[in-house]
Amino acid sequence: MDAKLEDSDDKALIAAQAGGDDLAAREAAYEKFVWDNLRRNYLGNYLHGMLGMTGFRLVNAPTFLPTYLFAVSGSNTIVGLGLALQQLGGIISPIFGATKIEHRTKVMPAAVLMGSLGRLAVLGMGVAGFFLSGQPLVWALLFFILMFGIFMGAQRVVFSLLMSKVIPISRRGRLQAWRNATGGAIAALLAWVAGRYFVEPNLFGNGYGTTFIFAFLLTSAGLWALQILLREPEPPTVRAEARFRDRLREFPALISQDRAYGFFLLVQMLATSARIATPFYILHVGKVIGADGATLGLLSFAFLGADTASNLIWGYLGDKTGFRLVLIVAIAGWVGATLMLLNLHEPVWIFVAFAVLGASLSGYMMAANTMILEFGDRDDLPMRIAVSATAESITATAGPLAGGLVAEAFGYDVVFLSSLGFLAAAFVILIVAVRDPRTRRVT
Repeated sequence: MDAKLEDSDDKALIAAQAGGDDLAAREAAYEKFVWDNLRRNYLGNYLHGMLGMTGFRLVNAPTFLPTYLFAVSGSNTIVGLGLALQQLGGIISPIFGATKIEHRTKVMPAAVLMGSLGRLAVLGMGVAGFFLSGQPLVWALLFFILMFGIFMGAQRVVFSLLMSKVIPISRRGRLQAWRNATGGAIAALLAWVAGRYFVEPNLFGNGYGTTFIFAFLLTSAGLWALQILLREPEPPTVRAEARFRDRLREFPALISQDRAYGFFLLVQMLATSARIATPFYILHVGKVIGADGATLGLLSFAFLGADTASNLIWGYLGDKTGFRLVLIVAIAGWVGATLMLLNLHEPVWIFVAFAVLGASLSGYMMAANTMILEFGDRDDLPMRIAVSATAESITATAGPLAGGLVAEAFGYDVVFLSSLGFLAAAFVILIVAVRDPRTRRVT
């Protein structure tokens, strides 16, 4: 009897060891696939990021879309509502997207679908301007902004997961540095061109619509490049498929099991709350010095040009030290830019403020999006990205809408001061409670 039990235990031990050996072999094969295809996947991610960010930055820069909404509506509240709807779209869609891909070995088909739908929303913004006017145009723009937010929220999860699968952790900073830098350089030039030659002369009868259609073409070219070039590995392990509501119930455990991640999530929420002021930067400038097409293009150039130059610094600094330091410097710069806009009203200082703002926001985005890939287990990564995206979107939804109401009632200065309060809280928590996950892993 005892001999039989011992024999059974030996067989179980051998089976477990064999399973472990098999998993180790699959991990090794996965790692080999990543490095064997790194050059091709690096190029695909680079082209996708460069062309995609070139187009999306024309949409997301705090210049063209807020000014367009204000031009067609004449309301600060509508401007705030537009940005709030974009963020609202990103509240649920990241979690939904994560539940649809976390059990799949290949996520590229979902990336193409979500990316295409997001780009069609940009096309809708552009086309609407040529066929609608007045109140129908306002409602159409708000609808397409909401759709853009929904599909971009899901796309954020899918493309972040895709990059984590094909780009080693030691190369992610420099990849983002070069793709953001070249994409930003093109975007800065195009922003000036769009302001000077699309918006100011009202090209083809609607300069803003022309700008957004152009953005659609650029972002679509980036998605095509990624689809052609990328080779995606199958991970050794994936989570079992789960229902949406079941995964929602696991959120508290996902956050509480890593204290540093929980505080990092709080920093993200506070920083996105600070975006209460983002759509009103350019409107504040218009009130102070005026904002014709040339000024709009020049400030967009400052914002995107600084984004371009700083990305090389952020990427290499993050690869060398971890991205917590990048996040600290970026939030400090964001505070400085807001203070300049609040207190310095000469054109040269406004130009400098938009440059610092562009550099700081790009540093924040790179650091936040990269750090989230480094907390916790690989199998939980899709949902961890989704939790962060959803948490950011919740605070970013209420912020701009509240900002619009506050701006109408009390003026832009109060909106800027509120933003500074959120940034100060985020900075303190980051310094005190968040340790760089890369350093923690090494030690």
